[in-house]
Amino acid sequence: MQLPDYDFMSDMTEDTSTRFTTFITPSLKRFDLAITATNRFYGKKLITDLQSGKTAIIGPDDLEEEGYLEYTFKLTEEEAMELSQFLYLVVGTVNFTD
Repeated sequence: MQLPDYDFMSDMTEDTSTRFTTFITPSLKRFDLAITATNRFYGKKLITDLQSGKTAIIGPDDLEEEGYLEYTFKLTEEEAMELSQFLYLVVGTVNFTD
């Protein structure tokens, strides 16, 4: 099988580390997450909500952005607040590298 004339801008393979976690918040919202650490994205993590299939690249600065989690993962304000409390523990600080 021959590939069409794609113009690849990037095509890399990288070893990553993924943490799978399931928890229930005080408001009884269940989260099933895959948190992937990679050398890309300036140290931010790939956060995947396994229930919805939605993935976002998230660092501490994104958690500070009002409405970001609500919009990205289609959450209520309360659910987003509870998720951000957990994510602050996992995303750590962003490392800017070349």
